[in-house]
Amino acid sequence: MTKTTNFLAFDLGAESGRAVLGRFDGEQLSLSETHRFPNGAVRLPPGLYWNVLSLYIEIKRGLAKTYTESGGQLTSLGLDTWGVDFALLDRAGHLIGNPHHYRDSRNDGMLEKAFAIVPREEIFEQTGIQFMQINGLYQLLSMSLHKSPKLEVAATLLMMPDLFNYWLTGRRVCEYTDATTSQCFDPRRGNWAYPLLEKLNLPTHIFPAIVQPGTELGYLLPDVAEEVGVSPKISVIAPGCHDTASAVAAVPMAEGAELNSAYISSGTWSLVGVETTEPVINAQSLAYNFTNEGGVANTIRLLKNVTGMWPVQECRRTWAQVGEEISYAELTHLAEQAAPFAALINADDPLFLPPGDMPARIRDFCIRTGQTPPDSKGALVRCVLESLALKYRWVIDRAEELIGRPITTVHIVGGGSQNRLLNQFAANATGRPVVTGPVEATAIGNILMQMLAVGQIGSLVEGRALVRKSFPVETYQPQETVAWNDAYQRFLGLIQ
Repeated sequence: MTKTTNFLAFDLGAESGRAVLGRFDGEQLSLSETHRFPNGAVRLPPGLYWNVLSLYIEIKRGLAKTYTESGGQLTSLGLDTWGVDFALLDRAGHLIGNPHHYRDSRNDGMLEKAFAIVPREEIFEQTGIQFMQINGLYQLLSMSLHKSPKLEVAATLLMMPDLFNYWLTGRRVCEYTDATTSQCFDPRRGNWAYPLLEKLNLPTHIFPAIVQPGTELGYLLPDVAEEVGVSPKISVIAPGCHDTASAVAAVPMAEGAELNSAYISSGTWSLVGVETTEPVINAQSLAYNFTNEGGVANTIRLLKNVTGMWPVQECRRTWAQVGEEISYAELTHLAEQAAPFAALINADDPLFLPPGDMPARIRDFCIRTGQTPPDSKGALVRCVLESLALKYRWVIDRAEELIGRPITTVHIVGGGSQNRLLNQFAANATGRPVVTGPVEATAIGNILMQMLAVGQIGSLVEGRALVRKSFPVETYQPQETVAWNDAYQRFLGLIQ
C-alpha cells in the first residue's frame, strides 16, 4: 500500500488567508482546509497597512492545526501571497514598521513622477511589467521622494511571502515569481533591474538574492517548531510564492494545450493571460500595458491585471455598514434577475481602486459617461459582472495578437470560478468555451511545487495531469453572441 504524503499550503489573499492540507496517495491529490482567517487593510493616521504580525500568528495556528490533522506526518509547507507589496528589515533583521497596503494613497501620482525621471518606454524595456501605481517600484519611489527614514535605515527588502518565509526559516531571499511583480526585476537578465533602480535613486543594496520556485529554503527554525509544537524536520519550500503563479501552475491544461489556451485566475483581482517561454517586451505589449511576470518551471505569465471581484466586494461591504448583510450567492441571484447591459463600467478606472462607497462610485461613473446608473443592488452587480466579462474579451484578444496564434479555450480557476453567472458571461463575451476549476487552484499549484521539490512528481506537465485526474471541471459554451458583440462595441467606447 502506497504511503500518503502530506503537504501544507498557506494561501494569503487580500481578503482572507487559509491553511490547506494536501494528501497525495500515489494516485490522486486531495485537499482539506484546516484553518481560515480574515485579512485586509488597517487604516492608521499615516495610511493603509497590512497587519503582518496578526497574519504570522495565524500562520503558526494553521501550522499547528494542520500538523495535528496530518497525524504528525507533514513533509513540507509552502506559502504564497498577493504580489507587489514588501517589507523592510534593518541590518539586524528586524522589521521596520508594518508594510504598507498597495491601495495606500502614497502611490498617487508616482507613475508620472517616475516617467519624469526615466521614460515609460525605458522602464518597460527593463522590466516588462504592466504600469500600475500599486507596483513596488512606485511605492519605493514614493518613500525615496518623501525621504522616508524607513528607507534610509533599511538593509533588506523582502516581498510579503519572503517575510513570512524568513520568520519561519531565517533565510533572507526573494522568490522569483513574486519578485517580478514589483517592477524592480529584469526578466531577460533574471536579476534585479539595477540600472533602473539607480536612475530612480533607489537603494540597490536592499535587494537580496533571488531563488527559483521549488527551492527548499530549509527546515523550520527550532524556536518556531518548539513554540508551535511540531517537528523541526518540516521543510519550508518556496512554491510560486506569488499566488497567481501558483494558481496558473494548477490550470489543468494538457501538454501542448497551453499554446492555445488563456487562463483567468479569478478573485479580488482577475489575472488574465497566457503562458509563454520568453517575455514579450515590445512596442505592442507596451501599448496594451501587458505584464511579463515570472511563472513556475521556466515560464512567463504574459497577462494583464484586471480589477476582479473587488467592486462587488466593496459594494457588499458598503451595504453591510448600513445593516444590509447580503451573501455573494444572493447578490449573484439578484444580478441574474436584472436587465442585461443596462450600464457598463471600466472597472480599471482609478476611481474604483481605493476602498470606499463603491455603489456611489459606480453610479457616478455611469452619469459621467452618459449612462443611466443602476437602480438596484442586482443591477449594480450585473453591471460589474458584465463589464468584467467584456474586459476579459479585450485582454484575451490582445494576448492573441501578442503571441501570434489563436486562443481557443479559456480556463478560469480560483475562488471566482464558483460564480456560475460570471463564468457564463465570460464564455458569452469572449466567444470561446470556458473551462472552470479547480476552485482551489492556488493551493494546488503551491502543493505541486512542493511535490516537485521533494521528488513526488517529475515535471509541471505531470503535475497538471494529476490535477486533471484529481479535481472536476465544468465547461460553459458561448450563448447570445450577437447581444454580447453589440455590448462589446459600447464597452470599447468606455475604455478608450
